[in-house]
Amino acid sequence: MKAFPRTMVGGISLSRMIIGSNWLLGYSHTSLSADEMIKRRYDSAEKFKPVLEAYLSHGVDTIMAPFGNSPELVRAVKDTEQKTGHEIIMVDTPIINVDNTPEGRKEAQATIQACADRGSKFCLIHHSSAEQLVNKNLAQITRLEDYTKMIRDAGLIPGLSAHMPELIVYSDQNGYDVETYIQIYNCMGFLMQVEIETVGSIINNAKKPVMTIKSMAAGRCSPYVGLTFSWNAIRPIDMVTVGAFSAEEAEEDIEISMAALEHRFPDLEKRSSPNNSQAAFGGDK
Repeated sequence: MKAFPRTMVGGISLSRMIIGSNWLLGYSHTSLSADEMIKRRYDSAEKFKPVLEAYLSHGVDTIMAPFGNSPELVRAVKDTEQKTGHEIIMVDTPIINVDNTPEGRKEAQATIQACADRGSKFCLIHHSSAEQLVNKNLAQITRLEDYTKMIRDAGLIPGLSAHMPELIVYSDQNGYDVETYIQIYNCMGFLMQVEIETVGSIINNAKKPVMTIKSMAAGRCSPYVGLTFSWNAIRPIDMVTVGAFSAEEAEEDIEISMAALEHRFPDLEKRSSPNNSQAAFGGDK
């Protein structure tokens, strides 16, 4: 079995597919009922493990999540590491207090240290925090260095969650101490703040590897369409974050992704239909 391709970020080897967590933690981007459905399914560390093991079996060993929101997912990661003997690289996306006060900085430092304490290797400041620091007039992310230093001091690798694409541009222009970016990128433009082509240009010209997210537009396009676009619209150094609701979905997404990278059609079972024998479904009449 082929291991999934890898890339280097901040001196660390990562799988180019990153395990997404929205469909494990209850952030469906669809509805409250969908959120609750996810939370009911994944209500303990044991429930996460089959999904993690499915990814790991193909060499997908990198996971992105706001781990501070789910001690059960952290426990599942640690248990799966122990069971398989394979490290899972945790990319943490904490929401930090960016108030320019002694109390705010102290709270931010404690949040960042908690990322290190639970075993994360990367700390990418959540977009809802980082974007509060953006000054478009100055083309700067003010005081970002305060937080990247905290991240380095905690022994973590710094990065930015950049829903706002200007964060990549400003960071590259100003030479901030970040090793990677998160950026929304999908074939439907879902949640993207400017046109797909513009974001594609920013990603392909970024000075650091980019971790793309929302590859299937939170379920608004099929995995084949979304993943085929994503893998063919980024550089070999970049990554695609792929969430799955089950181990079976993870297996399908990995096969679709490998096929896209190898420029072949994926080997998948046919979808169910009341009449699978229709010629349009590839069956005998």
